[in-house]
Amino acid sequence: MKLEAPARKRSQSQDREQQQSDKAVGVGVHGIGLWSCPRLVAAPEAAVAGDAMAPPLNFAMVDDGIFRSGFPDAANFRFLLSLNLRSIVYLCPEPYPEENALFLEQNEIELHQFGIEGSKSGLTMSETLLLHEPFVYIPEETIREALKVILDVRNQPVLIHCKRGKHRTGCVVGCLRKLQKWCLSSVFDEYLHFAAAKARSTDQRFMELFDASSLMHLTATQ
Repeated sequence: MKLEAPARKRSQSQDREQQQSDKAVGVGVHGIGLWSCPRLVAAPEAAVAGDAMAPPLNFAMVDDGIFRSGFPDAANFRFLLSLNLRSIVYLCPEPYPEENALFLEQNEIELHQFGIEGSKSGLTMSETLLLHEPFVYIPEETIREALKVILDVRNQPVLIHCKRGKHRTGCVVGCLRKLQKWCLSSVFDEYLHFAAAKARSTDQRFMELFDASSLMHLTATQ
């Protein structure tokens, strides 16, 4: 029995040391020592990153260094950072929201705004054909100026966006495709992919009639 007593004392001492060690690394104590346990930190960070890396509505890659989307919000900022953007081409006339403008300023992303009014008719392509809607004015010169910015490699990577990434963005990208010598059916297929039921015959007619010849030199080195 005398031989067992020291063994019990050593066990209790070891228990106390273990408890102290556990407390030092945060085992069983909430909010303490998390940085000493990589697994506990990695899981929440991965979850947060997964949520924060959400792309904007209708996001897609157009070409190397050129992207398109609907209007990004704060939930998309982490994703935009992953693109290493140099500039944004914004196609709406409304002022850029303060939160978005601050994000661009903090990350040295240049904003190029080309205010193209959205169609107020809201008619789909089929409705337009039935009602014989007159041709809606789309400022061709504004589209040309936007394309000059987009194709300038000094501005790339660049994101093109309007509100929903369908009509104004679709027209600009469609005109870019004509510069890239896409056939008209492929230009329309891409436009319809994003516009879907909201497709407008006026947009398609504009892309069909757009004269890309004066801008062809911009794609010579692309």
